[in-house]
Amino acid sequence: MKVYTKTGDKGTTSLFGGTRVPKHHLRIESYGTIDELNSHIGLVRDQDINQHYKHVLMKIQDLLFTVGAILATDPEKATLKNGRARLNIPKISNEDIEALEKEMDTMEASLPPMTHFVLPGGHQTVSFCHIARTVCRRAERLASHLNELEPFQPETLMYINRLSDYLFVLARKLSYDLQAEEIKWIPKKES
Repeated sequence: MKVYTKTGDKGTTSLFGGTRVPKHHLRIESYGTIDELNSHIGLVRDQDINQHYKHVLMKIQDLLFTVGAILATDPEKATLKNGRARLNIPKISNEDIEALEKEMDTMEASLPPMTHFVLPGGHQTVSFCHIARTVCRRAERLASHLNELEPFQPETLMYINRLSDYLFVLARKLSYDLQAEEIKWIPKKES
């Protein structure tokens, strides 16, 4: 199978189910941003970090392919003629969401309490994690908009939301582990 099909040469692409849409369609932007997020998470995973975090990030990357498949499915063609779901894979579950929450709770137990916003940075690895977090927030904004127009599985949107929280806590934990300075944002007062 060749990578290039030439079917998108005029600016359209196929959703799961065969529907052709413009490459700038909100659905394409949504799952394309999930793909971008997955790449950024791969960059974080490739850093010299704790093996447990690498394992969790790999699980997240796997689930992001599920999220992308859910977002790439045309809702009008989501069910086959025989009544079965076109997308024949496990969907995002409450357990997937709870796993992120458990990871955050574990990391936060060893971190000093947050009293201010923090400036992204302090170490390259931490910066990569903050970039992943902001891409995740963008993916969430796009998916939220798509969900308003064409609702999809609620747990999928919840997972994206929880993931951005997880990436923030992970960035803080990596700062702590790497002994990087966490710079608080303290707004200046007007004179």
